[in-house]
Amino acid sequence: MSAKQNLRRLVWPVVLMIVAVGLLINRTALAGLFENGDLVILAITALSYFSAAWLLSRIVALVLDQNPIRKRRYPRLLKDLIAVILFFVAFAATGALFMGQGAVGALAGSGLVIAMLGFAIRNVVADTLSGIALGIEGPFRIGDWIDIDGLARGKVIEIGWRTTRILTRDSAYTILPNSQIARQRIINYSAPKPQYRAQIAITLDHTLPISTARELMLEAVKKAKLIQQDPSPDVRVRSYDEGGITYSVRYWLSRFERDVDCRDEVYSLIDDALRQAGSIVPHRRIELVRSGARGSSVMKDDFD
Repeated sequence: MSAKQNLRRLVWPVVLMIVAVGLLINRTALAGLFENGDLVILAITALSYFSAAWLLSRIVALVLDQNPIRKRRYPRLLKDLIAVILFFVAFAATGALFMGQGAVGALAGSGLVIAMLGFAIRNVVADTLSGIALGIEGPFRIGDWIDIDGLARGKVIEIGWRTTRILTRDSAYTILPNSQIARQRIINYSAPKPQYRAQIAITLDHTLPISTARELMLEAVKKAKLIQQDPSPDVRVRSYDEGGITYSVRYWLSRFERDVDCRDEVYSLIDDALRQAGSIVPHRRIELVRSGARGSSVMKDDFD
């Protein structure tokens, strides 16, 4: 935002503040012109409170927008909340003045009202403050693909005062309170870059040498059209167990929304390559065959 636009945002609050200060200075003389002089003084004081709240809210918003330290802008939610707090204090102070209290009593009364309201709506306040914290830290933005541990995985559609809305890959519209999100581990697949690495696990028989298995799977994965070939995919041995050798096929994706399609393509290509090479060993089967004799049985060990 340019300096000219910033000045425009301050023009009317500054004008109102100047008028309020002028009236406040001359309040005694103005009060003498009316029968209800005390009421006029109270009205002028209330005007000064609200004009100060308006000006302060605009100044705070400009300071947050022009902060050179942060690459991301502060969320509008934070600026709106600060403005609401300032106007609420002005409203509470005005109400206290009209009830016959002084400035100190007005501030104390507004603080008491804020404390009572805060206790009554503590869950709402917790969600709102969590939303502000998420906005300030910026772990995710609208349009990012995220995984909130134990809650949801999908694309961020909206970040509101109390809730964050996520659209899952199954087109399920999920609404989560910000306080719950703030307590969970968040994985952002879109930041700092949308590119990330995925992997699948495949277990093959011991009779197939590791070098041959790696070569077959790499050649198959290189034919994939949905994944990125730079950085190039690779194959690593994950475990060597009694049931077979488990391999991790690792590859890079350009965007998280392609994860399911890429996984399907990689599995299909590897399956085709292994079948064409005759490298899929028949699955071992144990069949229990009952004989004619009562209570006796024969175990038959064979392959499918």
